[in-house]
Amino acid sequence: MLTSSYIGRFAPSPSGDLHFGSLIAALGSYLHARSQGGQWRLRIDDIDPPREVPGSAQRILMTLERYGLEWDDEVVWQSQRHDAYREALAWLHQQGKSYYCTCSRQRIAELGGIYDGHCRNAGHGPQHAAIRMYQTLPVTHFHDQLQGECVADDRLAMEDFIIRRRDGLFAYNLAVVIDDHFQGVNHIVRGADLIAPTLRQLSMYRHLQLPPPQYAHLPVACNEHGDKLSKQNHAPPLPAGDPRPVMVQALIFLGQTLPESWQDLTLPLLLRWAVAHWSLDNVPRHRPTGQ
Repeated sequence: MLTSSYIGRFAPSPSGDLHFGSLIAALGSYLHARSQGGQWRLRIDDIDPPREVPGSAQRILMTLERYGLEWDDEVVWQSQRHDAYREALAWLHQQGKSYYCTCSRQRIAELGGIYDGHCRNAGHGPQHAAIRMYQTLPVTHFHDQLQGECVADDRLAMEDFIIRRRDGLFAYNLAVVIDDHFQGVNHIVRGADLIAPTLRQLSMYRHLQLPPPQYAHLPVACNEHGDKLSKQNHAPPLPAGDPRPVMVQALIFLGQTLPESWQDLTLPLLLRWAVAHWSLDNVPRHRPTGQ
């Protein structure tokens, strides 16, 4: 059933150019939103300046335009949303839902990677400290529209996770929840590599008393060695030139049928055909063999 209340989004970080894996996430979220008669919004998740690559944000916007993926409303930049994050942190502190933590990464690594609540009752001040969520509303599982029931390790679900880093930067799990709510996002389609953070984000929604979105996590594109295509793994940027062949590869990866003689279609017509024939049921839960 079509509904204009559907609001999806794509939220890349400017840590490099878009690659084929990025296109899978962008195209999947775009087609699902448009097939529902909904909106597709764009956000640049630029809250981690040390990881940003100069000029990549503008190249991301240009690439999306070149591939015909037009977004609704103005682009939201997380670097311009710091006041909203500070307000949320202040509210969580007032509610007794957060505390300062001075534990090092080395100490947590020695614990096996899961924080033990060491600073929960220590009464530390803000100097040289991260801020952690006092985990009282854990989420251990959720239903994904594509992957089905997703379950977390109980110890990980109960962990007091970081919501502001020791260096003063805001944590992704805090910012993404606040911004998705701000943009009215109620359906999130993205890569399956983000299933684990989803459980923390759903917990964040509970702590902030906000309604959560629905999720669908797409298969992740990998290289010939089986490693996820990512900017960190130096995945090549999307090629210049005619975007249609790469778009067709992405549609095949997502399990979608292709129009006959797609070479005769312009990019807008190809996208229009893909929206009209989009089926989430045809998307494989895992990456296709050989990808």
